[in-house]
Amino acid sequence: MSKLADLSAAGTAVWLDFVDRKFLEAGGLKTLVEQDGLTGVTSNPSIFEKAMGHGDAYDGTLAEFDSKHPDAATIDRYEHLAIQDIKAAAETLRPVYDRLDAKDGYVSLEVSPYIADDTDATIAEARKLWDAVDRPNLMIKIPGTLAGGPAISATIAAGISVNVTLLFSLEAYQRVADAYATGLEERVRHGQPIDRIASVASFFVSRIDATIDKEIDRRVKEGDSQSDTLKSVRGKVAIANAKVAYAWYQDFIASERWQALAAKGAQPQRLLWASTGVKDTAYPDTLYIDQLIGPDTVNTMPPKTMDAFRERGTIAPTLTDDIAGARRVLAEVERLGLDLGTVTGRLVEEGVASFATAFDDLLGAIARKQPATA
Repeated sequence: MSKLADLSAAGTAVWLDFVDRKFLEAGGLKTLVEQDGLTGVTSNPSIFEKAMGHGDAYDGTLAEFDSKHPDAATIDRYEHLAIQDIKAAAETLRPVYDRLDAKDGYVSLEVSPYIADDTDATIAEARKLWDAVDRPNLMIKIPGTLAGGPAISATIAAGISVNVTLLFSLEAYQRVADAYATGLEERVRHGQPIDRIASVASFFVSRIDATIDKEIDRRVKEGDSQSDTLKSVRGKVAIANAKVAYAWYQDFIASERWQALAAKGAQPQRLLWASTGVKDTAYPDTLYIDQLIGPDTVNTMPPKTMDAFRERGTIAPTLTDDIAGARRVLAEVERLGLDLGTVTGRLVEEGVASFATAFDDLLGAIARKQPATA
């Protein structure tokens, strides 16, 4: 059994933050499922831009599509390619989904980042993508913006599993958890089943430290009188934030509201740790896996981080360790004026903008691959 499989046994499911046509066709995903106990895949515009925008792996499929649809818009050409990859990944993961009775085995496909602040458009696109992929182990990714909340509820109520992305703060996560429960409650009111609907709430961890650490370093360099204390919280804020969020999750699933849903078969909305590649070489490259291990969680890793954990990761129930210490870190952050609330709010905006830029680049690359009849 590999160390990644041991991680899954400890309660943290292993997902791959990567999709690529050649990788899928070569059986790379199947190998990870069989050897490492992988149970899920995530995608986003940045991942698809790297996969589709470079090389020729998708050219044959695109040429065939263009020959049949010479007047297709660029967005339709992209969706055709993306949906093929998502279907292939879903087929590979379907045995996992069946074995775990719909509790895992999911592949995620994101709505357009252009509509992150449009509730109705998000709901409509979630339904369109769900119908196009037509696989029960699909999760539609919806950003955890203010507009995303009601879209999440409506999508869950429609019987579609959801991966909520771009979460950074406890407050945003609490809104998302409420949205998930609200969608399930709507189904219950209409006498519809809820036992095979799943959701994850994706916290992006490394970006918090990257932003906070930059401010810490600036203040220390300028000789801040609180330099020693500032240095003491460097690299600890994202993990503390995640631990406090998980503590809230534990309280929430013990609540009367959630227990009423659980009695009808509801699956808990697992916390998913995303952006787990370390951005500061001063930290261990497995930091955001080692320190976030606990039941009912997911860690989605890029291939490089997965390789690192396989070689030198450590497994222990760290997520519930020293919650009081995590709260002290966050209290110090507030006392020091590092303004985590403003940082997390800005990171959501930057995340949406970054995905929109990647989407721009992706569509531009596909547009330059001219239709076969041109």
